[in-house]
Amino acid sequence: MTPPPPDRPTPAAGRRIGPETLAAYLDHLDAADRSGAVALARGLLADGFSVADVLVDLVAVAQREVGRRWLTGSWSVAQEHAATHVSEQVVDALGATVGPPRRGHVVMACVEGEWHALAARIVTEVVRAAGWRVTFLGASVPARHLVSYLHQTGPDAVLLSCVQPNRLVRAARMVEASRAAGVPVLAGGPGFGPDGRWATAIGAAGWGASARDAVALLERPLSAAHTGSPPPPPDDAYVAVLHRRRELVGLALAAVDPPQESAEEVAAGIAHLVDALIAAVRVDDDRLLRDFVGWQEEALTSRGGRALLDEVLGTLERALTEHPRVVARLRAAREAAPDGRSG
Repeated sequence: MTPPPPDRPTPAAGRRIGPETLAAYLDHLDAADRSGAVALARGLLADGFSVADVLVDLVAVAQREVGRRWLTGSWSVAQEHAATHVSEQVVDALGATVGPPRRGHVVMACVEGEWHALAARIVTEVVRAAGWRVTFLGASVPARHLVSYLHQTGPDAVLLSCVQPNRLVRAARMVEASRAAGVPVLAGGPGFGPDGRWATAIGAAGWGASARDAVALLERPLSAAHTGSPPPPPDDAYVAVLHRRRELVGLALAAVDPPQESAEEVAAGIAHLVDALIAAVRVDDDRLLRDFVGWQEEALTSRGGRALLDEVLGTLERALTEHPRVVARLRAAREAAPDGRSG
């Protein structure tokens, strides 16, 4: 076999980006070292790794570690933001190496209320590297704005990113709007549950765990006929809890009465928890709320407030006694949490 010309990189051919490279990249993020991180990524391209290899196996993996360090309190919000910005610059640098599109048009959007857009940016550039024209609409896209854009541009598909399951109700609205416009939705991100089990429950045509999966899904025939069956209509309990969302957040916040300096953070956490409850009722799956409560428990414990979570769940139970199935979900989540106590 004739070797490649000396001015072209040798293909990676099954090689993996190793832990030492990941550690070096995380060191650049820790130091907010943009130039070092970009140089490392470009060096991997020169060594024969693809854009998808670098973005999926390095940048995305590193970002999960960044999130873990923030969640456990080992990194501050400022450190997390600085590190994320560096990775965004790396995505930009690698995106600049992608050639012109040769395939159809897809739209990439983050669920309304979802401000973590780096994962969606990674998907955008990997799909572009596979030859598609991709329009990235950014973070927190309202459903009405998405459907207006779809009618104006008529893309082949929507790629919808959801990182947190408490945003699933808003994701359902975006899927419904896209289906009404005749555009199939391919979902991605952990917000749709393990193995994407909640994506089809809200009407998505498919789900992928990574940017590579998004490319594979786009290889399938894309048309309105492939959007699948519409999801069942929401039940009365879902509608009732959804309409009481603001009231429930207020009741729980009053019950825990946090210090003024932490009131805003606690209020946001309670709102996320109520949204997770509403989403669990929407997709009829207790695991959604249990898993989210487990995540909240870790976050609150790292900030010294384990009892607070138990009080919030108990308050919600007492406020929703007219909906026994909803109360049962809350009690199950409460008892499943570490040190959970039935009320």
